[in-house]
Amino acid sequence: MASLAQALVPLVVLLPLLGAATTLILGRQRRAQMAVSASVLGAVLVIAVTLLMTVDASGEGVVVAVGAWQPPWGIVLVVDRLSAIMLVVSAVVLLGVLVYAVGQGIADQHRETPVSIFHPSYLILSAGVFNAFIAGDLFNLYVGFEILLSASYVLLTLGGTGERIRAGVTYIIVSLVSSLFFLSAIALIYGATGTANIAQLSARIADLPDGVQLILHVLLLLAFGIKAAVFPLSFWLPDSYPTAPAPVTAVFAGLLTKVGVYAIIRTETIIFSDSDLSTLLLVIGGLTMLVGILGALTQADIKRLLSFTLVSHIGYMIFGIGLATPLGLAATIFYVVHHITVQTALFLTTGLIERIGGSTSINRLAGLLRASPLLGVLFFIPALNLGGIPPLSGFLGKLGLFVAGGEAASSPDVPGGHAWLIWAVIGAGAATSLITLYALTRFWNMAFWRGRDELDGYHSVLLGSVQEWPGADASASTPNDTEASGPVATATRTATRSAPVLMLAATAALVAVTLLLTVFAGPLFDLAGRAAAGLVDPVVYIGLVFPGGIR
Repeated sequence: MASLAQALVPLVVLLPLLGAATTLILGRQRRAQMAVSASVLGAVLVIAVTLLMTVDASGEGVVVAVGAWQPPWGIVLVVDRLSAIMLVVSAVVLLGVLVYAVGQGIADQHRETPVSIFHPSYLILSAGVFNAFIAGDLFNLYVGFEILLSASYVLLTLGGTGERIRAGVTYIIVSLVSSLFFLSAIALIYGATGTANIAQLSARIADLPDGVQLILHVLLLLAFGIKAAVFPLSFWLPDSYPTAPAPVTAVFAGLLTKVGVYAIIRTETIIFSDSDLSTLLLVIGGLTMLVGILGALTQADIKRLLSFTLVSHIGYMIFGIGLATPLGLAATIFYVVHHITVQTALFLTTGLIERIGGSTSINRLAGLLRASPLLGVLFFIPALNLGGIPPLSGFLGKLGLFVAGGEAASSPDVPGGHAWLIWAVIGAGAATSLITLYALTRFWNMAFWRGRDELDGYHSVLLGSVQEWPGADASASTPNDTEASGPVATATRTATRSAPVLMLAATAALVAVTLLLTVFAGPLFDLAGRAAAGLVDPVVYIGLVFPGGIR
């Protein structure tokens, strides 16, 4: 069984890369490209589930020395419980969003996501995500990030509009700065220790002077903090993500920031297990929560609102990492899984709202519940989940983090000031949850519950209405709008679009997954606890990579 698992590990990266090459060769043969992409991601999902079952049942991870070059001399791929969990949830989300994108492409005749470009880029992005989760050395992790960067820039600028190009430029500049920090850290770490292998670094970093350890530690946190969009390094996200096509935004929001969070978990638990920056992480976690959610309160556009809530909820994960306890890490892993699925579902639903309602602005939407009751439910459930309403997984994840924080603050070994800080962050987390619920339910009430007669110039694509908006900006119309001629600034909207079945089905499936996280929260939290147990003690990870001891 172990040899089979070892044979499967490289396939989670190789299959998407081979699929990308195949879809590129197929060119404009749309159906063939769709079939290849769906088959590849479906196969990766099966492999990921198999690996998770294998490593959890055996209690041991799977290590593959690429090219038979044994660590630390060669590239090593490592799948432990944490890696396997991230592979499974990533494959589920990527496959679901792909189905959504296919449905949107068919309905729009591939204007938003040109097939010849979208499918190869999407599979390359998937390969980068999977590679990052199984990388056993820092340089291979860097390669995974760079694969993400190259593919994500293409996806972000699909359609070539000025707004997307500007957002893409900001995104790539920030990503390159992050990559520069990461590459500099790798160079300094290799120069100081002679290795980039994560397991070996766990032993060698401790031999460096405290000042050198601190510099290396902060450099890695800066690099990963930018990618995870933690405060104050999150300024770029709300302006970059909302401009992309709906499926691209959903993947970015759900997955890409969590790759940064995953890297921070590995950094704090394996490489710098003896270097304590927990106080800094707790402060950053609390500020990320508050600044992000306060930014969300000022937004009238649901895409930007969700982008700010994305930032704020990264703070919960940083808080759990900062606690550095088994329960804190278990709750963090559970919350990462929850947030990936819920945030992706919300952004997919937002794409449907824009399609049906003709806008994502709270000032231009009304009566959507009557127009599409299903859409109202699809937004309402993950909105309540993200807001932390019992007994949904969002509430359970936050409760786990708060309980972990309370236990850490009440420990007799914790300094008094540190205990006060933990309680303050718990308070910030509770406030963030309430404000999230308020912001999302306010949007739902105005967009879905409010009557059409309460909004001047109301327009709904689904209902087939045609409205004139005196004084409206015609340039803000959708691709199906007819602009008024002459000097009078009046926009007339014509209804031609509806919600394709594939888009609705993919969104409904992801919303169902969020509910399954609630139903099976107990077993999932137990799994997260077993994964956390392997992180708290770096000896477990070291023994996995070097069963005969570190060389």
